[in-house]
Amino acid sequence: MRVFDFYRNNVSVDHLIYGMPSTDRLFINKQPSGPDQQKCNLMEFRKWISIAQNNPLVQAEKISVFDIYKVGVGPSSSHTLGPWRAAQLFLEFLKTGGYIEKVKSVSVLLYGSLAKTGKGHGTDKAIILGLSGYDPVTINTAGITDILDEVKKQQQLLLWGACVVPFDPGNHIHFLREEALPYHPNGLTFIAGLENGVELRQTYYSVGGGFVNRGEEEELPKGAEKGLPYPVHKAADLLKWCSAAGKDIWEVVLENEKVWKEEDSVKQGLMGIWKHMKECVYRGCHKEGILPGGLQVKRRAAPLNIELLNGHSYSDYDSWIAAIRSGGDKFRHILDWVSCFALAVNEENASFGRVVTAPTNGAAGVIPAVLHYYTVFCEGGDNEDKVLQFLLTGAEVGSIFKRSATISAAMGGCQAEIGVSSAMAAAGLTAVLGGTPGQCLMAAEIAMEHHLGLTCDPVGGLVQVPCIERNSMGAIKAITASQLALRSDPEHAKVSLDDVVKTMMETARDMHFSYKETSEGGLALNIPVNITEC
Repeated sequence: MRVFDFYRNNVSVDHLIYGMPSTDRLFINKQPSGPDQQKCNLMEFRKWISIAQNNPLVQAEKISVFDIYKVGVGPSSSHTLGPWRAAQLFLEFLKTGGYIEKVKSVSVLLYGSLAKTGKGHGTDKAIILGLSGYDPVTINTAGITDILDEVKKQQQLLLWGACVVPFDPGNHIHFLREEALPYHPNGLTFIAGLENGVELRQTYYSVGGGFVNRGEEEELPKGAEKGLPYPVHKAADLLKWCSAAGKDIWEVVLENEKVWKEEDSVKQGLMGIWKHMKECVYRGCHKEGILPGGLQVKRRAAPLNIELLNGHSYSDYDSWIAAIRSGGDKFRHILDWVSCFALAVNEENASFGRVVTAPTNGAAGVIPAVLHYYTVFCEGGDNEDKVLQFLLTGAEVGSIFKRSATISAAMGGCQAEIGVSSAMAAAGLTAVLGGTPGQCLMAAEIAMEHHLGLTCDPVGGLVQVPCIERNSMGAIKAITASQLALRSDPEHAKVSLDDVVKTMMETARDMHFSYKETSEGGLALNIPVNITEC
């Protein structure tokens, strides 16, 4: 899907314009250092925006709920999970081409945001694990450190169990901080040297939420040729189908999912996603200590869990939930627990734990926190049908942002991650609380409207400060947005979800690159750090 990143007044000469076809892309000629840098031609940009909106790749993109919710390893979907998947794709390329046993060397080039914050985000570690044949869904996360230590000690990689190659992470993974590729800020190139002297190169782009593609060489998404009963590109389309078919949002989404999977398979898959979310929350609420990376950030969810339970005993997840419920339903009690749930997930995420992208790793705590708010404190409890309705509704909102804007902080700042996750959670919560389709989308709009302009400025390049707390804030905003929508008539709303999606992307284009996951602006500049571990 084509997206654009440009700066309205003055484009830095070191940054290309992302998303334009290579035959027509407008490049900014490099000028001497100083203030007199060439200005962008806004008419050219408007032309390209129009082209993008009619791009068949954008129009054809059909996203499954299992693309929005993916099980992976933290701390970042774009900088950890995406590069991990890219490494797996490169291995597949080598295997299917009959090259795997002929490889004599491997190196990796990281560009743009991947280069600038890749150390803190564990990009190099994810690449090593991917090239070593491990999968983020099944790897024993407790053994990750040992695997990486062994590679560093032996100075070699075992590719797909078939070929041993020399590999020094410090010399074979290159962080090209001053270089960027044209399609997207998160670009990486794998280079394999064969025994006959030939070099094979494959470039991939990690475009947010664990999605990976080949850029302009990318074909239409898998399954795009299949017609959906209810094709949705914008929120207005979704409302139209709900009205015409007399269905709720989750029912429309389920019908579309059935094009790719049997209904039982869809439901089982989503309940599996919920199981992973619950396990992550529970783990995070029971682990104390300091998060890795060198910032010396102390875990807070576990001490908060102990304080809030006030001596109540329990033995497993279910009895833990019962103990939480026994504490009552006062506002402050609920508020504390929602924050605790969100903190727990993102502390796990920050320590290479297993999380569910929703729609990204950096924003993985919002939906589990809000869904736990519903299952623990709202009437209905942990009802399977309600959980499914929540997840299906939220996923469609995430898909709308993915199609029409971005879910990548490297393209749109944190509004594209926490903002989108909050909008998803608000819509899902509204659905299970009995809201109409219009109220669900109104809740999503309210949640995003009040995240517009949120920057991504991770201190030390780590997904910790301010990222972890932002999940708590996103969850609370989602609940508030849902309550406002449930008490409102969408017919009287002045701003639609499509309006706010468009505005979010325009804001992303206007946002300076230093606030897009580069750690070159905001808190990342103003908080003194002394990082030695990454």
